[in-house]
Amino acid sequence: MSYVQLALVYDILMEDAPYEEWTAFAEKKFESYAKTIGKVADLGCGTGQITRRLANAGYRMTGIDNSEEMLAYAKRAAEETGQQIQWYHADITELSGFSQFDAAVSFCDVINYITDEQSLREAFANVNRILIPEGLFLFDVHSIEHIEHDMKGETFAEIYDDISYVWLCQPGENQGEVFHDLTFFIQEADQRYQRFDEQHHQRTFSINQYRELLRETGFHVKGVYGDFSDEPLGESPAERIFFVCEKKREV
Repeated sequence: MSYVQLALVYDILMEDAPYEEWTAFAEKKFESYAKTIGKVADLGCGTGQITRRLANAGYRMTGIDNSEEMLAYAKRAAEETGQQIQWYHADITELSGFSQFDAAVSFCDVINYITDEQSLREAFANVNRILIPEGLFLFDVHSIEHIEHDMKGETFAEIYDDISYVWLCQPGENQGEVFHDLTFFIQEADQRYQRFDEQHHQRTFSINQYRELLRETGFHVKGVYGDFSDEPLGESPAERIFFVCEKKREV
């Protein structure tokens, strides 16, 4: 399967994703918590939907992802609109060669793909290293309640003219852990359908666990928010938890 088909599947699945809300959230928090934000890394950028929107807002963007297919699509889409964005193939748990970013963002469940505490600690430490002192790190994760009550054991399906999929959410051994088994059927030029399967493994941790790992890796947690709200997270349940973190000033 070519990267064009793979990216098409991804963008169809995500066609209702709140990209504008992610972008607006980042811009508001940049304005609230930092004096000047210029150079921004989008970690786990996928097809570059958020990267390109932030570039349009005037930020100097670098998109980083561990999928070469997604990056190829993102690069081509940016070139078609004349956007000057740097794209790099790298895993967030193995970042090297990057530095001096004013901010980093990692939205749309990217952090949930890091499923053990040690790898999460390494990822946060890597992000810290690429930021300037007092640089910002914004990311989101599924809440434990959302995975436990809305995802585990559920089946989702969608049928379009040229693509269909079945999505099974299988519980993992740990709280907040789920395996996504996806089967896609894509219509080819000869009208026959090609099937391919993927499995995705996600896990989320408690807010306190994230706070502690961030503290250990050199961050201050400046704010925790729910479902794109401008107000700090309260008692009401949220499906998506947002963290706004600042790299501690070096002494």
